[in-house]
Amino acid sequence: MERWSPYVVGAGIGVLSWLTFLLSDKPLGCSTAFARTSGMIEKLFRGPAVAEKPYYKKFAPEIDWEWMLVFGIVIGAFVSARISGTFEMRWVPALWAAHFGTAVLPRFLVALLGGVFMGLGARWAGGCTSGHGISGTLQLAVSSWIVAIGMFVGGIAAAHVIFRLIAA
Repeated sequence: MERWSPYVVGAGIGVLSWLTFLLSDKPLGCSTAFARTSGMIEKLFRGPAVAEKPYYKKFAPEIDWEWMLVFGIVIGAFVSARISGTFEMRWVPALWAAHFGTAVLPRFLVALLGGVFMGLGARWAGGCTSGHGISGTLQLAVSSWIVAIGMFVGGIAAAHVIFRLIAA
């Protein structure tokens, strides 16, 4: 199988979201796991005083169910790629390589910058893209639908700028 059916995947994510609400009474989301990870890293260098910061009192630097969800996403992606027979180690995606070459550092820096912006936006807004895009739209929250539409519009605009304007 070269691609998973988007209908099957969408239904699977919906069932996962139902189970998450049923078993943990929490929506699916990932950005808090990254905030907790940054706290755990800071705790390595600065000690237990990190946990006394107001931000980390709210989001304790510890492994929780969201952190395990992110870990599970990585494992699930690996298993999915292996099952579909498409797994390969690739540092630079083909589309990027076609426009900008195969150098790893520029691709890494652009991906890192995009991730930092997404993370900052998610923490600044008090929510994350997956939380809004999956859990919020599943609950028919108007704010989540606005965010989801904005994410697609922003993603299309960013791809246009990167691949049509900068790469041209």
